Amino acid sequence: MSVPASRLTSLMNSFPRFDVLSSPSAIQTKIVASADLPTRFGEFRVVAFSMGFDGKEHIALVHGNVENKENIPVRIHSECLTGDALGSYRCDCRDQLEAALRYIGNEEHGIVLYLRQEGRGIGLVNKIRAYALQDQGLDTVEANHALGFADDERDYSAAAGMLNALRVKSIKLLSNNPRKLEGLQRLGIVITERMPHIMPANRHNHKYLETKARKSGHILPLDTLAADYGREAYS
Repeated sequence: MSVPASRLTSLMNSFPRFDVLSSPSAIQTKIVASADLPTRFGEFRVVAFSMGFDGKEHIALVHGNVENKENIPVRIHSECLTGDALGSYRCDCRDQLEAALRYIGNEEHGIVLYLRQEGRGIGLVNKIRAYALQDQGLDTVEANHALGFADDERDYSAAAGMLNALRVKSIKLLSNNPRKLEGLQRLGIVITERMPHIMPANRHNHKYLETKARKSGHILPLDTLAADYGREAYS
């Protein structure tokens, strides 16, 4: 059963703002729209949020009733146009998004947060510039540094505000990234479990995944990545 539309409307009216007090500046998160979203992965409710601090339009895909619930499976996914929409082999973003939707769609309840943080926060144009540097031999971290960015420019304040606006008590986080977990915990999100979210490597994204593990601290099995190397993508 999805979250009733009447209940989300009530939330929109009765819970107009959430301030993340532990953030350097108060973050205002407001539910502004919601609708049923039947997908190939299951029945969801798509919930749109207005952010008073970044001007971006983030969404949550909510399956089942999550209000005042504990141990809700949650995937926080950062936008990747090239992967999510265009099927790029250079990353594992589409695989991770689809796997999360499929998993949560089969659970009693769960949430996928879709954040507008293209290119780990550097934006689409700069991501393509980074691709060009990677084509010349740099890895993803080196390419970001060459463009004047940190290896990961993402911020999880919006995610924390969205989870609180949905009145989730605690979550089980689908992630291989300890920084994501630590960032959410600093913002007051209670995480009861980290659930691995590992996708097979392919010959185009093997180095990308290896760099995630070696330089960005992602918890990925390098031996498995080595075994997967050379596979066709999305096999």
